[in-house]
Amino acid sequence: MKKDPLTTVEILALLRENPARVIELTAGLTPAQLRTPPEPDAWSLTDNLAHLRACADVWGDCIATMLAEEHPTIRAINPRGWIKRTNYRDLEFAASFAAFTTQREALLTSLDALSPEQWARRATITGAGAPLTRDVHFYARWLANHERTHLKPMARVAATVRG
Repeated sequence: MKKDPLTTVEILALLRENPARVIELTAGLTPAQLRTPPEPDAWSLTDNLAHLRACADVWGDCIATMLAEEHPTIRAINPRGWIKRTNYRDLEFAASFAAFTTQREALLTSLDALSPEQWARRATITGAGAPLTRDVHFYARWLANHERTHLKPMARVAATVRG
């Protein structure tokens, strides 16, 4: 039986826990280790964090737009394309993580204050095939789950670079 989508309480918990888990995984690693991919053409921990930040930018902006406007139309942006417009991969891990946590705190402050009606605010998403209707709950859940899927690979990278 398929599990029901995450509740807002579960989403908020994951959005709080995921950054803490990244800190646990990377504790004690040197800046060089954080930049070391486990194998050629693989992502380092710094690359993984850069990807998480790009996703948080794109999907967090969708949430902010839905909360600010009544049923906006939003053009989809692929986080993998967005990251090319940033310097996230070039930043030191600690500085990048500090920016990530600052952004996360702002998102959580916004989401914590939402009523059920605000969690259900919608937008029409264009630019990725047929237009889609998505709501705040969808994007918050997508962000929380997406980050969670990166934690196991990040744990493997951390274990590999630790030796």
